[in-house]
Amino acid sequence: KGSVLMNTFTYYPGCTLRTKAKDLDAYARSSAEALGIILEEPSDWQCCGGAYTTATNENATKLSAVRTLNAAKELGRPLITVCSACHNVIKQTNYDISRDEQMAFKINNYLKLDEPYNGETTVYHYLEMLRDVVGFDNLAQKVVNPFKGKKIAAYYGCLLLRPSKALAMDDPENPTIMEDFIKAIGGTPVIYAQRNECCGGYITMEDKAQAAKRSGAVMNSAEDQGADMVITACPLCLYNLKKNSGSSLPVYYFTELLAEALGLKEANNE
Repeated sequence: KGSVLMNTFTYYPGCTLRTKAKDLDAYARSSAEALGIILEEPSDWQCCGGAYTTATNENATKLSAVRTLNAAKELGRPLITVCSACHNVIKQTNYDISRDEQMAFKINNYLKLDEPYNGETTVYHYLEMLRDVVGFDNLAQKVVNPFKGKKIAAYYGCLLLRPSKALAMDDPENPTIMEDFIKAIGGTPVIYAQRNECCGGYITMEDKAQAAKRSGAVMNSAEDQGADMVITACPLCLYNLKKNSGSSLPVYYFTELLAEALGLKEANNE
């Protein structure tokens, strides 16, 4: 298949990509394979919890993330996530357990692992894998359907970059990773004011009007700068920007555009 490299990752898809958004998971898997990346899903992973609890005396919600991290450690592999919410929870858990001895003691005492887990696993977001393992230059060479002439606005949202010390993916105020991804697939990135601001996804159920206001502000900001489409790395943001913003501007998950650029989208839809 002309792969540029071959690396194996423990792959955590998360709940949404295994239920309501299976196509986005399929795009991630097929694209990784085409780029020489093997994704192996643990057999018994659990929901990450969806949000990271910052209370220092609350460790129960972190147990499933640690189980997944430890599974990757036992296999001697990095862990890769594709959902920004899952990534945020798992990466923050990994960061804190490596620095908080009391937290590590309590969690390891509860889980009774063969060997204590103290943050040994390297965690990648799929976008980081494209940048740091594959390389955007190598990705660009694999593109068969470039998004030439398409102005694409990257929506980062709240969870992909913050807190920046724990996630350490990119500059939280002036990121470039998604814009560089857009360039690699042949598109033209659009910089707009609301790309790092909250879309209101987490309040959709309790305050739909506020969620609509926030998501509308994001989409209007992108449209004002001439965007033809918006891409995101968060399934919740994807839903909110599509359903609640009132905008007709198309919104896509980044793995869908990746699969299309690599000539894999039709194969996934057969």
